[in-house]
Amino acid sequence: MSKSSKYVSRQSDETGFIAWSDEENQIWHELISRQLSVIEGKACDEYMAGLQKLQLPTDRIPQLEEVSKVLRATTGWECAEVPALISFDKFFELLANKRFPVATFIRSREEFDYLQEPDIFHEIFGHCAMLTNPAFAEFTHIYGKLGLAANKQDRVYLARLYWFTIEFGLLKTEKGLRIYGGGILSSPGETTYALGSDIPERKPFDALDVLRTPYRIDIMQPIYFLIERIDQLFDIAHLDMMTLVEQAKALGLHAPKFPPKEKQAS
Repeated sequence: MSKSSKYVSRQSDETGFIAWSDEENQIWHELISRQLSVIEGKACDEYMAGLQKLQLPTDRIPQLEEVSKVLRATTGWECAEVPALISFDKFFELLANKRFPVATFIRSREEFDYLQEPDIFHEIFGHCAMLTNPAFAEFTHIYGKLGLAANKQDRVYLARLYWFTIEFGLLKTEKGLRIYGGGILSSPGETTYALGSDIPERKPFDALDVLRTPYRIDIMQPIYFLIERIDQLFDIAHLDMMTLVEQAKALGLHAPKFPPKEKQAS
């Protein structure tokens, strides 16, 4: 949902089939093979159970219907084919209707390790396994409904809730910290950094705190929020979130834990 994209999504045919090139399938193969080994012992059990249900192919990019079929059977969700960029209105409308937006392009080799725009690998590998989990699915659905009804200013606050849970959430378990956020799970560098580095701060989840915490999309995160169990997402989903947004606006944002982004020379 950034302002411009150099990527163009592939269009499906009348049957919903997308004809990916051999090179695109090879990039998927290399991405998923690498990340499956990186997340071992780091992803939460609920994510790994979701991956088991999805049975994602490793030799080719999955068709969206293959993923949707599993999501419908588990939580009533499905994938929605979208262009590389969609509006916030469209984004929230899809989530409110249990349709997870998947941009149908895959990153280039030049951006193999990191790209700012969510591609099909990020969306499917990072998020869809968790969407088989009832608590995660419910949280994402309610979030979509909140965002759809919110005004532009309030959506900026709600974006922080999404960022620190669905994208960059961590889970405390008896075996130690585990990852459930798709922004971490689809990134080899962030997976290792989020759990293995002593640089970032890790705080217990507090909704008001989260709504007041600035973030940047183009750096390793300086702060992560921890939930105690995945089912805590049910509880968070049913908080009076818009009242908390009003409180966050009144209190103001926390000081950022990162330097300001350098302006690009024009």
